[in-house]
Amino acid sequence: MLKLADVFDIYDAESQAKVALARETPGGLIFFLRFLLKKQMLPNEVTVTQNDENGPLLFKIKKPLTLLRSQVWVEDASGRRLGYFKSKLFSFGGGFFVYDPGDQQLAELKGDWKGWNFKFLAGDGKELGLVTKQWGGLAKELFTSADTYAVSIHDGPTATPDMTILMLAAALAVDIVYKEKG
Repeated sequence: MLKLADVFDIYDAESQAKVALARETPGGLIFFLRFLLKKQMLPNEVTVTQNDENGPLLFKIKKPLTLLRSQVWVEDASGRRLGYFKSKLFSFGGGFFVYDPGDQQLAELKGDWKGWNFKFLAGDGKELGLVTKQWGGLAKELFTSADTYAVSIHDGPTATPDMTILMLAAALAVDIVYKEKG
């Protein structure tokens, strides 16, 4: 009930081995403001490290203060901005437009009408990957806010390391912007 910072475990789908940990790292003032304001409006930062919180940094996402449309920046381990997500203003299932650091649209993350399945689409409409919310069972869905997402990345020339990070960050952004009610 008083959980003010989320932790996300990231597993390899085939081996079920834990490969990374994503942890919200809001500042002290943001912790306090979460008692008073909707969490989705407040700034947020999530750091993703290999295996556990002491592992090397893999990437980071940052969401500034939001009033109407959320914007989520993605940085690699060295602090280089890879791009950002801008939430759609009107969308039944949610989604983002994906931009590079130079404000050129790279892709679109398009949600379905129920907001459980998201397609990561290139500018030409080609599917690059999927983010799918998994059913956790009746008890988990009713009594917790914990969600499980599967991220599948299609092989091909667009599956660069930067694009892979953006697709993994998309699952975290979906949860932070659209799903987390706190």
